[in-house]
Amino acid sequence: MELLITLGTDDGENLTDGHACDAKFFYLYKFSDDREKYVEQSRNIELGAGQYLESERPEMAMAKAAVSEDLNASVGREFGLGLPNLLKQFVRVLLRIGSLSKAVEVVCDNLNGIGEDRDKGEDRRHIVLKS
Repeated sequence: MELLITLGTDDGENLTDGHACDAKFFYLYKFSDDREKYVEQSRNIELGAGQYLESERPEMAMAKAAVSEDLNASVGREFGLGLPNLLKQFVRVLLRIGSLSKAVEVVCDNLNGIGEDRDKGEDRRHIVLKS
């Protein structure tokens, strides 16, 4: 099994403290068979001229989901009101861990469960993982 998963971060070392979709950066990883490979870093969506979609609006969630059609899951410490819309696009993994490296480790350890939830399609629910 191979999954593309993003982790939201503001500093490159920790998961963002706020909602995952409000992170400054998204780190994309390819996970497969108990290993991970860092793919790329991307900046969060900006509409231009310093304007952003309002946080916690369904429009924000749909705009962010449209950016990553191949994405299988996203990991964060919190998710906002757009969660039901995003679940139609990919798995949301709630993880109350600060460290990005520890979060990657926990995702590796739970890859099968994340993959099973991905396969449920629009019937999926968010996943809560513990370290």
